Amino acid sequence: MLARITWYRQAAIRWRDRGLTVYIDPWGTGDDPPAADLILITHAHFDHFRPDEIDRLRGAATRIVAPHDVANELTGDVTPVRPGETHEVGGVHITTVPAYNTREEALEFHPRANDWVGYIVELGGTSYYHAGDTDHAPELDDVRADVTFLPIGGHFTMDWRAAAGLAKQIGPAVAVPIHYGFVICSPDDGLRFKDAAAPVPVELLMPVDDFEQE
Repeated sequence: MLARITWYRQAAIRWRDRGLTVYIDPWGTGDDPPAADLILITHAHFDHFRPDEIDRLRGAATRIVAPHDVANELTGDVTPVRPGETHEVGGVHITTVPAYNTREEALEFHPRANDWVGYIVELGGTSYYHAGDTDHAPELDDVRADVTFLPIGGHFTMDWRAAAGLAKQIGPAVAVPIHYGFVICSPDDGLRFKDAAAPVPVELLMPVDDFEQE
């Protein structure tokens, strides 16, 4: 289920097969990345919404899905979304999921009122949940997906402990930690997440870009 996945840095991943290339929150994709058929953006922060990356990845037929505030800054074939919607974009089935902070000390980072999102995406017969930047909000217990990409960095998002709790609630075939080892959080927290999420299977991907934290 992860054979077609590339993790670049932070929350930037790519799914690719011979006929389709999908990026979520692309950042650090290199000098000559494969062109995108579909780009999904979770929210407006600099480590998730990189207009320069989008410009390098997009072609004439590239489609983009993004929250309304991000979509308003883009041109081309852009689908604006809010949490709780379903869309078919370029033959890909997409469900949007709420992504926001619940901790009092973090409410200003990702306010619920911003309508930022995570995505459940059906690709190659597998469902992938990319949580975006979020705490363990109560609505997320209802998410069901074969693969979950969960932020574990803490401070701006849930930490590895809370992410492990969410992984247990969802019960995916495999959980993958992201959003750690770069802006915040030690790479070792991936191992902590893996231990805490048991018995949920966890796979630790190595990013294309080198970790920046120790």
